[in-house]
Amino acid sequence: MKLAVLGEMKAALLALVLVVSSPSLFAVATAPPTGDSAAGPTVSSSSLPDTIPLTDTSSSAVSPNEIRITGLGTGSVPWTIVVLLTFLTLLPSLLLCITPFARLLVVFHFLRQALGLQTTPTNQTLIGLALILTFFLMQPVGATIYDTAILPMQSGRITAMQAVERSTGPVRQFMLHYVREKDVALFVELAKEPRPRSSSDLSMRVLVPAYIVSELSTGFQIGTVLFLPFMVIDMVVASISTSVGMLQLPPVVISTPLKLLLFVMVDGWNLLIGSLMKSFT
Repeated sequence: MKLAVLGEMKAALLALVLVVSSPSLFAVATAPPTGDSAAGPTVSSSSLPDTIPLTDTSSSAVSPNEIRITGLGTGSVPWTIVVLLTFLTLLPSLLLCITPFARLLVVFHFLRQALGLQTTPTNQTLIGLALILTFFLMQPVGATIYDTAILPMQSGRITAMQAVERSTGPVRQFMLHYVREKDVALFVELAKEPRPRSSSDLSMRVLVPAYIVSELSTGFQIGTVLFLPFMVIDMVVASISTSVGMLQLPPVVISTPLKLLLFVMVDGWNLLIGSLMKSFT
């Protein structure tokens, strides 16, 4: 009995292997029409695929939400990604070094300290205000860079490196307009470069650090002048409170509201922003 069952199982397995391995399983066979089927529609075997596709080809269609990165100009996609990631990494440093952001932020922090406020406005508010004003000031430079470098690169007329070289021209002119000669001479000496005959001979290695030092110096000068009237209020309040014997009441408790009242009455934000914007004209 057991031998008979084993023999039937072997025969079934052998038949299954033959069926699976046979190519006729996936072949589409057609027979000549006979009888009543001759009047019906016929399908030619040449119009049908030889085999049934085992993979779904619908996934090869382009999705409308698909994001594709193409090369800049005639460049390849991997190098384009490397350039973009490098630019995004260096963007904060470039923003600090070649824009008025540093001067604006230094002045805003001096103003907050002069008013005697520790957290108002917050750091995020001051940084956001400095960024918006920086974009406002740098918009003409950005438009020039877009016309002379970005558009030709997108059309494939120049390479990415040529676009970078073209974009340094407007930025150089902007920095040369506000850099101090003393700072330029300092970094020319430190770099041990020959003395330039004109401003166009300055390298970016010298111009960028000289510009950021000039911006910091200018920001500290504006902050010092901004600090003086509020310091006078602190001195007057401290002298009066000491002379009347108010030793247990800190003078800052009285001077802070007075400084805020003075700043609001003279419309301090309008005066400060207007003066800062006019300093870049």
